[in-house]
Amino acid sequence: MPLPGDVHVNAPLTNMSVAYIQDQKHFIADQVFPIVRVEKQSDRYFVYSREDFFRDEAEERAPGTESAGSDYDIDNTPNYYCPEYAHHKDVSDPERANTDNPLKPDEDATQFVTQKLLIKRERIWANKYFTSGRWGIDLTGRSSSPGAEEFLQWDQTGSTPVKDIKAKRLAIAEKTGFLPNVLVLGAYVYNALSEHDDITDKIKYTQKAVVTPELIAGILDIDKVVVAYGVVNTAAKKKTGSFSFIQGKHALLAYAAPNPGIKVPSAGYIFTWTGLFGAGAYGNRIKTFRMENLESDRVEGQMAFDCKLVASDLGAFFGGAVG
Repeated sequence: MPLPGDVHVNAPLTNMSVAYIQDQKHFIADQVFPIVRVEKQSDRYFVYSREDFFRDEAEERAPGTESAGSDYDIDNTPNYYCPEYAHHKDVSDPERANTDNPLKPDEDATQFVTQKLLIKRERIWANKYFTSGRWGIDLTGRSSSPGAEEFLQWDQTGSTPVKDIKAKRLAIAEKTGFLPNVLVLGAYVYNALSEHDDITDKIKYTQKAVVTPELIAGILDIDKVVVAYGVVNTAAKKKTGSFSFIQGKHALLAYAAPNPGIKVPSAGYIFTWTGLFGAGAYGNRIKTFRMENLESDRVEGQMAFDCKLVASDLGAFFGGAVG
C-alpha cells in the first residue's frame, strides 16, 4: 500500500505566496513637502530676508518729494546636493530556470529593490525633518508636569492635543504670515489622537463618528494630516529582526507650499535630480542589465534627491508626542 508521500510531491501553491512588501502609501516622504525637479545634481538657491519683507516702511509723501524707499537682503549661500542612492538584486540563470509558480524572480527583484529605496528615502526624510533640534518651535512631550518648551503627552489623561497644535499654528502664523497646512503623525501618535476626547467629542454627532486623518485635519483647520506607517528592520542579516516605525512617536506641524516656485516659501523642499537618463519625478529609475560574468541579470534601482529644510520658522516639532 503506497504511503501519501509516495504519490504526492509537495509543490508551491500557484495562487499564493508570502512576502512582506509594504504598501507604498505607508511611506510619506513624497506626501508632505513640494518636489523641485532639478537638472543639475547640485546648485544654489536664494532665500529672501523675512525681516525686510515684513517691516512697515511706507511713509506719507508730500507733493514734489521722493517716496520713502528701502531694500531687502538675499542669501545666496544655501545649496542642495542630490546624492545617488542605489541597490540591486541579481537574478541568476539557474534561479530563473528552476523557479516554480507563483514566484516571478524578475518581478520579485524589482519589488525588493524598490522597497529598499523607499526605506532609505523615508529614513533620510525622518532624519532631516522628523527629529528634534531642527525647527523654530521644538517641543518635548512629558508624561507629567511639563515645563517650558514641553507639553503633556497626548496619550495622557488631561492632555490637550488640539489646543497644543492650534496654539503653535497661530504662533507660526504670527511670525511668518503663513498658517501651517500639514500635520505629519507617527503611527502611534495618530492612534492616540483617534481615541482622544479632544477629537472624538467633536465628531460624535457626525454621520459615521469614525476618526480619519481627514476629520482630524478639519478639526485643526489644516489642509491634510499625513500618517507615517513605514517600517524598518535595523537588525543585521541572519539576526533576529528588530522592527519599528521609521517616524517614531512624533508629530510635525508645518507649512508646505502647494506648489514649488520662485519666492514661494515652504518649510521644506525636496530637490530631485532628474538629469539621469530615464529618471522619474524623484530622481528614480529601475534598470536591468546583463552580468555575463555572473550568468545573471541585474535589477538595479537608483534615486537621487536631497531633503532640504528651507525655513525652520515654518515648522513646529512635537517630540515624543506619546509615551
